[in-house]
Amino acid sequence: MPGLARAADETAAARLPAEPLVVDLAAAGRELGRPGGEIVTLVAKPRDIRYISAYSYARLVGYDESLALKADLLAQYESQDDKVFTFTLRAGHRWSDGQPFTAEDFRYWWEDVALNKELSPSGPPEFMIVDGQLPRFEVLDPLRVRFTWDRPNPRFLPELASPRDPFIYRPAHYLKQFHARYAPKNDLDAAVKAQKVKGWATLHNRLDAMFEQTNPDLPTLQPWRVTNTAPAARFVFVRNPYYHRVDRNGQQLPYVDRVLMDIAAAGLFAAKANAGEADLLFRGLTMEDIPILREGERAKGYRTHLWPSARGSEIALYPNLTAADPVWRRLNRDVRFRRALSLAIDRRTLNNALLFGLGTEGNDTVVEGSPLYKPEYRTLHAQYDPEEASRLLDTVGLGARNGAGIRLLPDGRELEIVVETDGESMMLTDGLTLIAEFWREVGVKLFVKPQDRTVLRNRAYAGLTTMVAAQGLDLAMPTAEMPPDELAPVHQDTYAWPKWGQFVETKGKEGEPVDIPEAKTLLDLNAQWMATGDAAMQARIWGEMLRNRAENQWVIGTVAGALQPVVAKTRLVNLPDRATYSWKPTAMIGVYRMDEFFWGPERKEAAR
Repeated sequence: MPGLARAADETAAARLPAEPLVVDLAAAGRELGRPGGEIVTLVAKPRDIRYISAYSYARLVGYDESLALKADLLAQYESQDDKVFTFTLRAGHRWSDGQPFTAEDFRYWWEDVALNKELSPSGPPEFMIVDGQLPRFEVLDPLRVRFTWDRPNPRFLPELASPRDPFIYRPAHYLKQFHARYAPKNDLDAAVKAQKVKGWATLHNRLDAMFEQTNPDLPTLQPWRVTNTAPAARFVFVRNPYYHRVDRNGQQLPYVDRVLMDIAAAGLFAAKANAGEADLLFRGLTMEDIPILREGERAKGYRTHLWPSARGSEIALYPNLTAADPVWRRLNRDVRFRRALSLAIDRRTLNNALLFGLGTEGNDTVVEGSPLYKPEYRTLHAQYDPEEASRLLDTVGLGARNGAGIRLLPDGRELEIVVETDGESMMLTDGLTLIAEFWREVGVKLFVKPQDRTVLRNRAYAGLTTMVAAQGLDLAMPTAEMPPDELAPVHQDTYAWPKWGQFVETKGKEGEPVDIPEAKTLLDLNAQWMATGDAAMQARIWGEMLRNRAENQWVIGTVAGALQPVVAKTRLVNLPDRATYSWKPTAMIGVYRMDEFFWGPERKEAAR
């Protein structure tokens, strides 16, 4: 690539922005590093290489370890009442191919991608819309852009800092050659024919793979860029020569030259780590792997760090409030039924069996590390009380039983709850086996139905699931400034209310409107949060939504606080020994800055 050849002839100082982001490693208790080497990690399938964006975590604005938002790729940002956002780029900042990163890259995304009906049939992403209105976008000069809404949009910056970067900018200089507005028709037709796709929009979207990492020619601003495509047994990421971060000594990051992602069966991850075949590995490992991981530490020179996982619940049960079956729909909508199922779960036994007694028993809610945490959110209607559970079930009208002691539905069927799962988590399957025993004590039968995740989601969307078991809240360590939408019925992919979420997402074209007052309250509270930038008011709204969640048991939590094994070679420096692990908001290891990891000396070298 011409850009890379030019990079080789330039000094590091010439490749950097005029004002690079200087990281203070000492202030963070880290060591200044030295460049070189490579990190080997494992992924289960080729499409999983997309998680490099979360691992490496370079964002326009991003969270630090204390979850404070700070400018990153941007030199600075200004927010006026969460309505007017002005972004200033770093002078001299360049894409990985050496071309300038400018305001034109934002304009291209907004006008030529997000607003182009052929490339984006659904229009701009939902977080760009406030009360049905799009922002006014302005290019102030080559290094400054502005987004303006008439009403506050407090979601905007947190979305930009999310583990799945929405990439509201694009390498315009590269993608214009595949866009009908800019490319000569003959050239574009030839490219469409060569790629054997339906048209220019399909071609553009295929090559515009900022998150998927399937196009090695697509310039990036991340610390490493992919160099090969599937099929491959190993995917090779090499350093971006124009990356914008440096340490106090002026050494450009990332320290490590290459990240290698090897394809391996997920079931072999622990064994391969035990054999020393991974320098850094976390995604795909569970607490069940800890014994085998411990065995290989000394011989293979690695250490198994155990990071607390910030997830609302390791096993959560989602009664489908929009189920198609009228009998189950009526039952799932009765809060007494949901509370009875919660009270019938012996969470202490689950904790001991699944988490070695180290977990936290209770509802699916935020964890103690969040400033929004209150103990009652975890404990309300979550104590083990089978007598009260039986009383509630009788009250609901489920007092009749068959000869085996199983309660009967109003239409005479057995009260057998088919709990559907994606079958990918052994902990979840084992937990459901125990819950089946607890529920049988109160006359409820549980049948586990594992299946492919896509099939599961489609069944839930169609109202065919009675109950789904999955992990709980992703955003379980929030601050008040983070959107609480995961608590409200606004997303179709929430198993508790897929048709309500579909109704909101499609603006009433599909799905069903929310018709339970307590759930409508969540919609209202979510809308109130979206309309204010006042942190105190946002905290109050979060509190009301969390209390509503516990009161109503929309999702039945069980135990939280699993430990996430993070395997790393002992010579890999600057990886925290202990940190919080989550998808949101830490982007797995993203906020701990993988670009600051480096290889320390060999033992013999260190001894000299």
